[in-house]
Amino acid sequence: MFKGRGVARAVADACHALELPMDWDPLSVSADLVVLHNPSFLKFNASLDTRIIARHLVVVAHENFLRPGGHEAFDVLGCLGRIDQASVALRKSIAPVSEHNRKIVEEWLANDRLFRHWDVLDENWFNICDFDLKAPTRKPADRRGRLSRPGFEKFPKTEDLDLCFSEVAEKNVILGADTLIYHGIRRPHWTLLKFAEIAPEQFFGMIDFMVYFTAPTWRESFGRVIAEAIAAGKVVICDRATGSSFPGAVLTASPKQVDQLIFEMINNPEKYVKQVKRAQGVLANFSSRRFIDLFSSTLQGAKKP
Repeated sequence: MFKGRGVARAVADACHALELPMDWDPLSVSADLVVLHNPSFLKFNASLDTRIIARHLVVVAHENFLRPGGHEAFDVLGCLGRIDQASVALRKSIAPVSEHNRKIVEEWLANDRLFRHWDVLDENWFNICDFDLKAPTRKPADRRGRLSRPGFEKFPKTEDLDLCFSEVAEKNVILGADTLIYHGIRRPHWTLLKFAEIAPEQFFGMIDFMVYFTAPTWRESFGRVIAEAIAAGKVVICDRATGSSFPGAVLTASPKQVDQLIFEMINNPEKYVKQVKRAQGVLANFSSRRFIDLFSSTLQGAKKP
């Protein structure tokens, strides 16, 4: 999909541990179970030139098929069609990564007759969140921040950013602010850092509250950065839809409510600590152990004659 990129460290480590060679652009792939991650990897291609033969083909919907309002987030019909044409399988499935993502996948499939032979897996193939859990501070301060890729879709409108990162805060740190910097959108009470300018660990050490809102035309399929903030011992504030992957783990609000929520938390440190600990408990639902059980069940099903 993107030229010049290396292999993801997690993939390289897994292949090394299992002593599996990496076969770049094979002419064919044949197995009981074949998994393709994120069909949007084909959005710059006219075809999938690898032939897939499987009992069960699973395509992971890592990226939402539809954006708020119903428009396709990418050329879903084209990408999934290329996979469909290049594959022969007894069963073809889409694996959602969250409940919100599932609803979108089901809506898209229901409206497209060409893919009625595809089904949706019963379980969500969530992002594995095996992070080291950091204890929350017992003296929270009004130190706010947000971390994301720099794309414009990841940011709310400027008026909402002003509400989320207001001048009453002791600190406002925005990591991944490349777009804001490029367009000259600055405030004297903001610290703007480009994506990857500092490590996430350093960023989380600068804040006590993760405030995360996006453009109204964007919705996270899972929201891994929210899980990272929770694991780092921070209280997360976001809108209800964005936080839907982590029920009970985030404080849902509108941008205009952020100041009041943070004021209440820093004046009730015990409430802050309880919120972080409750949120970290929710992350157990996204452990590698649970995913192994889920994946093993799918694999065993693919092996049945």
